[in-house]
Amino acid sequence: MNVPSYALDAIARLNAAGFDAWLVGGCVRDSLMGRVPEDYDVTTSAPPEQTEAVFAGERLIETGLKHGTVTVLLDGSPLEITTYRRDGGYSDHRHPDEVLFTPRLEDDLARRDFTVNAMAWNPTDGLVDCFGGQKDLADGIIRCVGDPERRFDEDALRILRALRFSSVLGFALEPETLRAARAKKDSLSLVSRERIAAELVKLLCGRDAVRVLTTCWDILAVPLPELAAMAGFDQHSRYHCYDVLTHCAVAVGAVPPEPALRLAALFHDAGKPACFTRDPDGAGHFYGHAKVSARLAQDALTRLRFDRETVTRVTTLVGLHDVPLEFPGAERDRAVKRQLRRLGEADFFRLLDLKRADALAHAPQYRSRTLTCDRAAETARRILAEQQCFSLKDLAVNGTDLIAAGVPEGPAIGRLLNNLLEAVIAGEAANEKQALLSRAADLAAAVRTAEKTTD
Repeated sequence: MNVPSYALDAIARLNAAGFDAWLVGGCVRDSLMGRVPEDYDVTTSAPPEQTEAVFAGERLIETGLKHGTVTVLLDGSPLEITTYRRDGGYSDHRHPDEVLFTPRLEDDLARRDFTVNAMAWNPTDGLVDCFGGQKDLADGIIRCVGDPERRFDEDALRILRALRFSSVLGFALEPETLRAARAKKDSLSLVSRERIAAELVKLLCGRDAVRVLTTCWDILAVPLPELAAMAGFDQHSRYHCYDVLTHCAVAVGAVPPEPALRLAALFHDAGKPACFTRDPDGAGHFYGHAKVSARLAQDALTRLRFDRETVTRVTTLVGLHDVPLEFPGAERDRAVKRQLRRLGEADFFRLLDLKRADALAHAPQYRSRTLTCDRAAETARRILAEQQCFSLKDLAVNGTDLIAAGVPEGPAIGRLLNNLLEAVIAGEAANEKQALLSRAADLAAAVRTAEKTTD
């Protein structure tokens, strides 16, 4: 295993003080898979106070001390060092009621969630694998350590962790583990919304998210009941070859693995069941579904306590996912500029990613609609490269210019600037200062005339 020097140094210092110490959990799993771990954890026979004594002089963080965990900062990297332990009961289905320290490494490994996370390694003794984790890694299996129902009873979040690992690693859930996850799925209602949100994002950004969404939607529907209405809903449309949930899942897999984009793909057609109608020929229609989908996305993400920026970005993308961008000639330029103005450059290209994924999740004969996105992207890149005007900051006049030209201060300034910008985007006015000031004067005069007429 390729282990950073600070982690090896920690093990060596604990050994020199007379204690056993091992790397454990995800860092061992990832290293055996040839992946670079995000962090490293150590388990040791040293009681917490002895761990602190071994690392006296280093910066120590004691936030996990009651569970036997001391975080040590070595070479600027945090390293969690936890005493071998056994957990007591889990009356809240999330946290152990008590933690009992033990002298045995095997006891510590036995309390862990999945076999692939229940292996330990050190440079002297090599790998300790009491539960077949290495074989499950080779076979691509997520299996609970011991009785899966007991594992999920102890900590309901492990149900979502199982699905997340299945998605991220591309592993199958062992049949008994999957059966237990389904049997205990309702206990997910006991898990904090923030923890559910964190696991959901990791799941959606996994390489096998499509499979997990389509095969385990019933489990995910506990925290996301919106999925239940989507599952199996026949669209009755020649444009579609999937039910609503599968269509959205395929779209999830077709956008880049960025949280907001994958959430938007998951919810982009969530409103279809509520908007479904059929014409006399039996063809299905979903008028207004984008707006309903955006509302459902907002409700779900707010319920799971996502941050405001994510909620706003996702709901905006969902609400605009079917906005037309395919127009002839200059009209396409105008349509693209209006969306660039509304969304900004980054979110405009996110919208194109979502629209492209939506097209790829249609029936095969209609997937060429991705070409519309390609043309819109090409248009946007040209507009940006040529520094064409599509936002107020690009406009050749500003509020100060209008006031200097005699326009009274107040809300009228903002309205005039937006009118001028729309005229430039529509090709009705050149983005030149004098021409825009003249147009502004005409617009202001027209407003004053209208006000006098009303009076």
